[in-house]
Amino acid sequence: MRTKTAVLRIVAPLGVAALLLSGCSGGGAPAETESSAPAGPFTLRVNWGGFPVTWAPGSAAMQAGHLRIPYETLLTRTSDGQIHPNLATEWEYGEGSMSLTLTLRDDVVFQDGTPFNAEAVKTNIEYVKDVVGGQYGGPIAAGVKSIDVVDDSTVTINFTRPYGTFTTLLTQQNLPMGSPAAIADGSIETHPVGTSPWAYDESKSTAGSMMYFGRFDDYWGEMPAAENIELYAIPDDTAAVAAVISGEIDVTDAEAEQVPRIEESSDVDWYQYPALRNNITFFDRGPDGVLGDENVRQALCYALDVPVYASLDTTTHAADQHFIEGEPGYSADIDGYPHDLDKAEELLAEAGNPTLDLTIPAAPFNKQQVEIYAEQMNELPGVTVTVQDLAVPEYVATWSSGQFPLGIGSHPQITPQDWYGAWWADTARTNPSGWASDELKALAGQAYGAGDTPDSDEAWAAVMKEVADEALVCGHMQVDQVIAYNNTTVADVQPSEAVWEVNLIDYWAVKPAS
Repeated sequence: MRTKTAVLRIVAPLGVAALLLSGCSGGGAPAETESSAPAGPFTLRVNWGGFPVTWAPGSAAMQAGHLRIPYETLLTRTSDGQIHPNLATEWEYGEGSMSLTLTLRDDVVFQDGTPFNAEAVKTNIEYVKDVVGGQYGGPIAAGVKSIDVVDDSTVTINFTRPYGTFTTLLTQQNLPMGSPAAIADGSIETHPVGTSPWAYDESKSTAGSMMYFGRFDDYWGEMPAAENIELYAIPDDTAAVAAVISGEIDVTDAEAEQVPRIEESSDVDWYQYPALRNNITFFDRGPDGVLGDENVRQALCYALDVPVYASLDTTTHAADQHFIEGEPGYSADIDGYPHDLDKAEELLAEAGNPTLDLTIPAAPFNKQQVEIYAEQMNELPGVTVTVQDLAVPEYVATWSSGQFPLGIGSHPQITPQDWYGAWWADTARTNPSGWASDELKALAGQAYGAGDTPDSDEAWAAVMKEVADEALVCGHMQVDQVIAYNNTTVADVQPSEAVWEVNLIDYWAVKPAS
């Protein structure tokens, strides 16, 4: 399933539009060549279907494949869960995990020449917490009390409660480091400025179709093989795959339906990896909300037949909860809501058989899923769920804002603490109802109190079970992403170590084909 939850789709470049015409009219793949890679310094040409509507650090409108070109994080995390140094070289939690002190590299500058130091870290945290907000800024706003600049290379983050997973958050999309100067003048929203090896160059970009990120000579680390990256915005899968087959670009994401066409070409390889988790989230769930009755929410969940949608796409997999077995937060006691219309009608009867007139938003990338879920809920007596089509930017801005009583979207959080803080806490930015049950808050309090003790995992699993039992969320899907690349132009195209991130390859590993 192609996921464009945070990009503004732009018309294809003229060259690619021509490829679309020729690629569709021919019956076979282009003739093989020894290498289609251009001569000179290696420039990686990648397409993720569009550009972010904002490059603001910490914005949910920016997917990982975009973010990790200009920006870097303070720490990194490998797929086995281990935390490693990056812009921060050392870290230490204070007593009870109520604070975290970071020691920073002293040889880093931003791509605009602004120094990277403790003040820059403070600026970024406050910007994401107080200005950007959303599902990435929400946990920071709820969990960070203050930031102390100890000296240029040392910063202490003070928490409102034990936050032993904050180092994991520092590896994710929540808090990439952006230039304080660009943040201050607002230009960072359209001109990303980070610390990575690739600096945005507007003069070499083509408005509306290609953003050029060139070698940053003052980069603090070892340069990767790809000295430059050209980021394309080809919204049509057929055109994007044609561009990869011809060698006009190197890498693209694609719908599963494109795989047979990809496999016809010996010049193109592909893989798929688990990229995102989405679900249906009930937003108007306060005591006076249209979905404030737990029985009503449970009824809507039992009406869903998630495997029906999953069967339509080989990249989608039905799940009974957000976390998978082996991850913190997984609970073997969660049964989910298997399709049961009789049970759903019983629950509606217990709720007094209310008449529900609900509107759910849909964007082009998730319209099929939204329509199927709406159709299934509409099988219940007295329930009318109307699908409202939105353009991608409008959808991104509103689906979880409270404008709609329910919505379907991605939840990228990889720890139960962050998932609770982003969506279910009464202070969560993406909980527009501002409500959480006393039972849920009590369990979360116990889990926070457990800190990093052996009881922590069990305590958070209990929180996750309460979220499921209250039917705050259901209809869980795990979605793979298909990545296709031209093997005559590039080699070592592979998934990143980052988990559950969309439109992402390991940019550091890619090399020119020889």
